[in-house]
Amino acid sequence: MQPGTTLRNRYKIIKLLEEGGFGETFLAEDLNIPIDPKPRCVVKRLKTANLKAEDLEWLKNAFAKEAATLYNLGRLHPQIPGLSEYFQVGNEFYLVQDFIDGVELTNIMTPGKKIPEVAVIQLLTEILEVLAVVHQENIIHRDIKPQNIMRRKADGKIILIDFGAVKQIMVKNTGQTSLTVGIGTPGFMPVEQIMGKPKLASDIYAVGMVGVQALTGIPPHLLDDDEDGEVIWQDKVSVSSRFVDLLGKMVNSRASQRYQSAAEALEAMKLLSQPVNKSPNPPQNQPIAPTVIISPGLPLQVFQFQTVTVDKRGKVTKRGEKQARFFVEKLGNGVSLEMVEIPGGTFMMGSPETEAGTRDNESPQHRVTVPRFFMGKYVVTQAQYQAIMKKGMIGQIFGGNSSNSDPDPSDFKGANRPVETVSWDDAVGFCQKISQKTGKTYRLPSEAEWEYACRAGTTTPFYFGETITTDLANFDGNHTYAYAPKGVYRKETTEVGKFPPNAFGLYDMHGNVWEWCQDSGHSNYNGAPTDGNAWIDNNQNKLLRGGSWYNYPKVSHSAYRYIITREYRKNNVGFRLVFSP
Repeated sequence: MQPGTTLRNRYKIIKLLEEGGFGETFLAEDLNIPIDPKPRCVVKRLKTANLKAEDLEWLKNAFAKEAATLYNLGRLHPQIPGLSEYFQVGNEFYLVQDFIDGVELTNIMTPGKKIPEVAVIQLLTEILEVLAVVHQENIIHRDIKPQNIMRRKADGKIILIDFGAVKQIMVKNTGQTSLTVGIGTPGFMPVEQIMGKPKLASDIYAVGMVGVQALTGIPPHLLDDDEDGEVIWQDKVSVSSRFVDLLGKMVNSRASQRYQSAAEALEAMKLLSQPVNKSPNPPQNQPIAPTVIISPGLPLQVFQFQTVTVDKRGKVTKRGEKQARFFVEKLGNGVSLEMVEIPGGTFMMGSPETEAGTRDNESPQHRVTVPRFFMGKYVVTQAQYQAIMKKGMIGQIFGGNSSNSDPDPSDFKGANRPVETVSWDDAVGFCQKISQKTGKTYRLPSEAEWEYACRAGTTTPFYFGETITTDLANFDGNHTYAYAPKGVYRKETTEVGKFPPNAFGLYDMHGNVWEWCQDSGHSNYNGAPTDGNAWIDNNQNKLLRGGSWYNYPKVSHSAYRYIITREYRKNNVGFRLVFSP
């Protein structure tokens, strides 16, 4: 079809996007929508040349069935293009789908470019989250590859396109087998798919190969195989052994040895990147050493984790294997709280004048000595908040201000998402209730404790280094710090523990939700304590630290201070607990 051609007096062809063995894909505009400029759509035309009449009738019925499948998929998940219409013109069959204004992964995963491990884990997790919905319907994509995965410009979300279902009916109709007309792409197709017997696990192989290409910078069809038919890629990357094992299982040549569905692979991926599992608790790290007693009545366990350091462009320059001690506070009904030991020490609090984005209230920079304490590995989650604040236990008065009586105040619901939309008094009310329940004195951190814990020995703007990216924290990725690239703007909270921790083993200190501190709001550090204690006076304003999903990255740097009224409640404000033994 030539540009300017109009189908059904509605779809005006703009240009040819792609032509393949099964048909053509065109960019078009929908003339029926009464706005200007006209919204764009994608029109796919299936090739039916030289088919007999009986074949056309069979194809018509099969095409209608598969169109219904595509329509239902689009309704199941917003990251699958919707099908708006399918029709027949003469002996030709057409599909009309949503146009995705985005960037194909092929434009990101260019030959020779190696993508950092943390970013690849995040990418595969996002792909599997969409694919899990597809597999739940027992549908096989059949053609997962970088060209069929897009990042939508509007929100940065992964979009899965070009399902192989319609291609499959074309193969069946012509009597060809997958040995002569492959449903899929070389390098991304496992053996059983090449033989015409695809399974859900075939898609897992393809997703794994996307990961292999991202890590190595080499398209999988250019990689060598060993004598057992396994693709050789491990010697070309420097990543954690756990990720090597996970990817190795995804791309195993034997389907029975792979994860059998996207949901199964996703669960393994989440455990790898240490986000929250499906229980109503934050992730429980397995002890790597015997439980030890550091303080009377306080048994500590040890967990391992990996830290990430980046340069001004957001490129990973270093990874470190760390370990920290923690104790578990059980809150009942399977909900628990992990408190990480923060060793005492001395640090420079505030920003140096040379740091980008420094504000007057972050000065003068001064030396502070902080005693040992324990801090929540994560901000308080909704499950934890509800476990303590249920049954109308809030409603208390603190300094003339009443805390919120709602045990479920958050806008972005999820047991393992941060509790948000909480005031300073709500947070203090929680501290009092959990202290009553456990017999330990839990509280909000002092501002000095918070910054000391956030920095974790670093002197750079962020504990990741000179900048921050949306692969490392949840903030408005439309804006950047230093020379980092733009990223995703998720427009909501994420589950706790989704991103790499700092060197103390604390997660999400940059971004996701602001965190309340004990201190009163002061316009600078003149007269501030130097012993780590909170700076409290009659000033009713309080302090928030860390930035949030809603804010620019500069607001998330370690020294940034946000002074606000104690009654402030918003869906980007939460808190983290501290305990001093």
